[in-house]
Amino acid sequence: MLPGLQNILVKHKVLASLIVVGTLVILGAALLAGRSNNPAQAAPPPLEVEVVQVEQKDVPVYSEWIGTTDGMVNADIKAQVTGYLLRQNYKEGSLVKKGELLFEIDPRPFQAALEQANGQVAQFQGQLEQAISQVTQAEAQVAQANGRLLQAQAQVSQAQANQVKTQLDVNKYAPLAEQKAVTQQDYDNAAQTNVAAKAEVEAVQAGVEAARAQLRVANAQIGTAKAAIATAKGQVENARAAVKTAALNLSFTRIVSPIDGIAGIAQAQVGNLISASSPLTTVSTLDPIKVYFTLGEQEYLRFNKHNLIEAQSGASVAQLELELILADGTTYPHKGSFFFADRQVDPTTGAIRMAGIFLNPGNVLRPGQYGRVRAVTSLKEGALLVPQRAVSELQGTYQVAVVDTDKKVSIRAVKVNERSGSMWVVEEGLKPGEVVVAEGTQKVRPGMTVEPKPFAGSTAEKSSD
Repeated sequence: MLPGLQNILVKHKVLASLIVVGTLVILGAALLAGRSNNPAQAAPPPLEVEVVQVEQKDVPVYSEWIGTTDGMVNADIKAQVTGYLLRQNYKEGSLVKKGELLFEIDPRPFQAALEQANGQVAQFQGQLEQAISQVTQAEAQVAQANGRLLQAQAQVSQAQANQVKTQLDVNKYAPLAEQKAVTQQDYDNAAQTNVAAKAEVEAVQAGVEAARAQLRVANAQIGTAKAAIATAKGQVENARAAVKTAALNLSFTRIVSPIDGIAGIAQAQVGNLISASSPLTTVSTLDPIKVYFTLGEQEYLRFNKHNLIEAQSGASVAQLELELILADGTTYPHKGSFFFADRQVDPTTGAIRMAGIFLNPGNVLRPGQYGRVRAVTSLKEGALLVPQRAVSELQGTYQVAVVDTDKKVSIRAVKVNERSGSMWVVEEGLKPGEVVVAEGTQKVRPGMTVEPKPFAGSTAEKSSD
């Protein structure tokens, strides 16, 4: 290569290097100038969070149990006679009054049975009157027989007196006849008269026996007639009982409601053959309504010690006020009261069944609904409270974000107990007056500096408690 050309190339390389170095210097200066003009952009502002102080106060402790609603009275409506269902006289699900007609069974067979029973009463009544007439006739015959007996007895007395006289004549004429003081004819006449008198005595005595026999027959007829009267009276009473039974069965064809309440769905249709004891529907009294729930034996004993269950003068069950949480999570507007405890603890489960009653205007609650029965069962003194939204749950553990006086955040594990309204009761991990994050807990991290401001929902939550 020529020496002149080499010098030109060297100059060009030096010039290019100078241009690159100059450009780098200018860019570095511009960068330094930009940094020196924006010093505030280096530190971001602290995160704003809503905080609330840990509150300490006495709070009621609630207990909850699963409850089932049931009618105050549930009347199972069943047929009491067999027959064809003629008509249904009520609207299913409607309010019915006591004595209101619900169903009618075809009454014609029962009307015929009633008329037949009345006919039997008339028949047996006629037989009774006939038996009474027979007694009257038999009593007349007895009176006649008594008269004939008295007459026969009088005839016997007279015949015996005559026979005595004739015997005296015979006794008088016998020695005279031997002495020929009287004729033999006079003696024979006296003897014949005496024999005739004896025969007459025997005849009238036979008449007495005949009269007595007639009297016995007449008395027997009275006994027979009286027995017929007793039989006829029994038949009449049986027939009258049959009439009452037939009339009762006829009345059973009209099935009425025994109580005021809500009538359920009909279990039989018009035209069906209904047998006795067939279920037709159920009528339930729903205002007030019962709610059944179950307590464990230990819980029951604990409540009894505090006079929450046992009805006693001055410390009665009225202390136990019940609330009902419905299936949709809403609280039933009417408070309830304790009604009764079952007579025994179930030995298989160790639980006892309880019942509360709630007013139910409009019959909003219906039997068979599920809910939660809640009641204040004790008072926790000096409890620490934080809003529920301030507590985070992670794999069965609970934690809160605590803000110290330097506005630094620390995450602290806590032990919670039960809820009191919209607040958690904290057992361990917090102290009264400490500040916890109520809004923004998902954004804070341990050691982070925050800008706290009052929790906007604290006033509303306190008022709701």
